Amino acid sequence: MTGPHPAVAACRRHVRRALAEAGLPAGSAVLVAVSGGPDSLALAAAVAFEAPKAGLSTAAAVVDHQLQDGSGDVARHAAEQCRDLGIDRADVRTVQVTATGDGPESAARRARYAALEEAAAAYDAGAVLLGHTRDDQAETVLLALARGSGPRAITGMARVAPRWPRSDEGASRGHSDGARDLETPARSSRAPRPPRWLRPLLEVTREETHAACAAQHLEPWHDPHNDDPRYLRVRVRQALADLERDIGPGVVAGLARTASLVRQDLDFLDDSALQLADRLGESPWPLAELADIAPPLRSRVWRELLRRAGVPAAGLGKVHIDAVEALVTDWHGQQPIHVPGHLQVRRDAGLIHVEPRQVE
Repeated sequence: MTGPHPAVAACRRHVRRALAEAGLPAGSAVLVAVSGGPDSLALAAAVAFEAPKAGLSTAAAVVDHQLQDGSGDVARHAAEQCRDLGIDRADVRTVQVTATGDGPESAARRARYAALEEAAAAYDAGAVLLGHTRDDQAETVLLALARGSGPRAITGMARVAPRWPRSDEGASRGHSDGARDLETPARSSRAPRPPRWLRPLLEVTREETHAACAAQHLEPWHDPHNDDPRYLRVRVRQALADLERDIGPGVVAGLARTASLVRQDLDFLDDSALQLADRLGESPWPLAELADIAPPLRSRVWRELLRRAGVPAAGLGKVHIDAVEALVTDWHGQQPIHVPGHLQVRRDAGLIHVEPRQVE
């Protein structure tokens, strides 16, 4: 007796692991995000096979962006294939993509994730599964490197996220399937629990998802936008193909591996910073204890301490951290540092204080 095609087995194995790690109680629902492309159909097939064995019900949301002629037919056919695979419920979510000035890819992504969030709430889904592959991860990392976006961006897309990606995470995906993620605050008992967002296929290649679809006689849709160089994601994909050709095979795997390694390091630093912030407690903070913290870690500690002291995280920039850091490393009697939230940070008698900004 022969087993499934190796590509099918790979997709199932990674979905099985993702569902086990999510720890959803029996009877929970999981939602698959489907575009009709090979990545999302291969994912849907694996979920249809694995979720019932884990005691989970399944649903699929096919998002129709209405950006191409016939998109409604494509979406309906994708939903039909999901039902044929054994997905319990599959529906089409039609969205209106509204231009916001930051490009059609970003606008489509926002509309798509908003639709998926609504679908997750409608189905009371404990997790939403996205079809990003190792190739998508490599493209995301390459784009982050090219932009000089910093180490957190180089970590690429997380396998598990407690919130939907509202930033540029996954930007290279465009219309296809779809700082460390912070835990979503607990909601009231009357509000639905927010789903976790899972990417089980980040260690599966795009070639494998194509093979999995072929082995299961699925009919994926091939988005013509995937070949249109007007889209940034297409140019990034071509650049990566050129690197694979000119440097040699392994660039995609290497970039994805780099994302994983950097994420581990940054998560360790972030966790260490949280522990130090807990130990330091509320302002004022002893200068000597701050000075003993290694600089790469101290910048993270500053962010957490200032956030806890009332500084809005969204307004806290590198310029503020550098100025506060100078109170420890380059003290020459400078005036209090103004930070967002109408607060100021000052050094006095061996202590660092955060307090309301004095009105002059």
